Amino acid sequence: MLLSVVIPVYKGEKSIAKLVEKLQDELKKYDFEIILVNDGSPDNSERVCITLNENYKNIHFISLRKNFGEFNAVICGLNHVSGKYAIIIDDDFQNPPSEIIKLLNTANNGNYDVVYSYYAEKKHNFFRNLGSWVVNRITTWLIHKPSDLYLSSFKLISKEVILEIIKYKGPYPYIDALIFRTTNNVGRVQVEHNERTEGESNYTLKKLVRLFIIIVFGYSTLPIRFIQGTGIFLIFLSILLVFLYLINVISDWQIPMFIFFGGVQLSSIGIIGEYVGKLFLTQNGTPQYVEKYNSTHVK
Repeated sequence: MLLSVVIPVYKGEKSIAKLVEKLQDELKKYDFEIILVNDGSPDNSERVCITLNENYKNIHFISLRKNFGEFNAVICGLNHVSGKYAIIIDDDFQNPPSEIIKLLNTANNGNYDVVYSYYAEKKHNFFRNLGSWVVNRITTWLIHKPSDLYLSSFKLISKEVILEIIKYKGPYPYIDALIFRTTNNVGRVQVEHNERTEGESNYTLKKLVRLFIIIVFGYSTLPIRFIQGTGIFLIFLSILLVFLYLINVISDWQIPMFIFFGGVQLSSIGIIGEYVGKLFLTQNGTPQYVEKYNSTHVK
């Protein structure tokens, strides 16, 4: 099989059927499958997906027991792909299915492991665009991606890279970080981007903060290195202040310094605690996702 199209579904009852129908039409020349993963959606998405699964032989449907998050839903789908390439596409129809061919051609022509899409003009709302800009800046620094590479959710991943990605069994998958842990052979191609016509964006400040925490504390040791550097700096600063105090250059500096060092200690404990907490949740078996329904077990 050439292509596996993975679609995480959340509040997509109004758009997912149209997306699937368009995929069936655009990819009819190819050997492909569609994997729908319902991420605990509170609307009627599950029922719609079950109907689509019943109507099309090349559709597999998995429903998760609760909302685990988009990346968890995606990695669930990647665990079930059988194609040479997987295409990850959102359920909101903002990425035209016809653009999948561009991703596939770019991968074949450049022999890339992964191909990201980018947009000449993004049709997201202001907050979503701002959040994407922040995430891209952070990831350039923390996971060492090329600064000119936009980490779009619409992308192609080869089977070889997928087999490495799914080895990660922790509860906080971040697909892009897992990709750059595996390969630097990454391409990019410009695609069209549509206005959202159904529903509202699921991108919220809460999700942005959660993603920031996952990236910073789940895929980087830079905060700990920052603490180390700060500690070394404060040691030398303390030596300097003691020297200045001994020669009567300064006086009455104890209270501000105690407050300063107390703040640094509490911040350091908080950062280290974040790492320890993540390690605890990973080691105690917090699930990456839990399947409620899997059509491959039914058919």
